[in-house]
Amino acid sequence: MGSIDKIVRVLIAIIFAILYFTKVVEGTLGIVLLVLAAIFVLTSIIGFCPLYFPFNLNTRKKK
Repeated sequence: MGSIDKIVRVLIAIIFAILYFTKVVEGTLGIVLLVLAAIFVLTSIIGFCPLYFPFNLNTRKKK
């Protein structure tokens, strides 16, 4: 996973968390966004996205 991909995932996670905690999005959709935010942060930290593997995607720059 490339650096830009990691940054975008963290930014999206922050936006989802803000939407949930400011009660702009509530209920089931709010919980789903919060779970997605956690997944985005986790995959950014470990540097691996399970959905990229079956499609053979790679966002890391080639050396």
